[in-house]
Amino acid sequence: MLQLKDQAYDAIRHHIITCRFAPGEKLNEAQVAEALGLSRMPVRHALARLRLEGLVTIRPRKGIEVRPIDPVELLQITEARTVNECYSTRLAAQRFSPQDAAEMQAVLKETEAALKRRDTEAMMLLDKTFHDIIARASGNAVISDILGNLHDRAVRFWFISLDEQTHQGSVLREHRAIFEALAAHDPEAANDAMTRHIEAFRRNVMLLIGR
Repeated sequence: MLQLKDQAYDAIRHHIITCRFAPGEKLNEAQVAEALGLSRMPVRHALARLRLEGLVTIRPRKGIEVRPIDPVELLQITEARTVNECYSTRLAAQRFSPQDAAEMQAVLKETEAALKRRDTEAMMLLDKTFHDIIARASGNAVISDILGNLHDRAVRFWFISLDEQTHQGSVLREHRAIFEALAAHDPEAANDAMTRHIEAFRRNVMLLIGR
């Protein structure tokens, strides 16, 4: 059973990455605790952990603020993903197993269902699972750890991007193109498909946050 501080962490983090706690929003420890039905101590521990992850800023006498969306951070994450994730995808194309293919096909099927019911949160989680399969299929644990960190930092951007309905269909098509290249064991095609996917993500988020 999760400890209360872990429950608080999971709940607050989910509110932040799904923008229920909006970028730049001021948070009050007591109000958050009341909303979650928890005491203030586990909420305090959770907020301290989220501060270390860069999702909130805590300033003495000024309170707690959800970290605003930063276009510079988006660019840096995109650059890091392009280097690491595209290489990981090339490795995965060489090592893609029937089990990897079956898992990815199941994720694509679930993504199609989530798209039809316009379930943005489900699509965000499935998007992460899709990329996790590629990282694992690469067979390189060090790169997988790097990508895990990048994906955690990018997850709020993912939600913003996927909350735009027309982009959801594009993401599914891009994922299918990546899958086809992986299943064909074609590193060059997989690399190109992932590059296009990451760039489309960057462009869409920049367009949305620039409104």
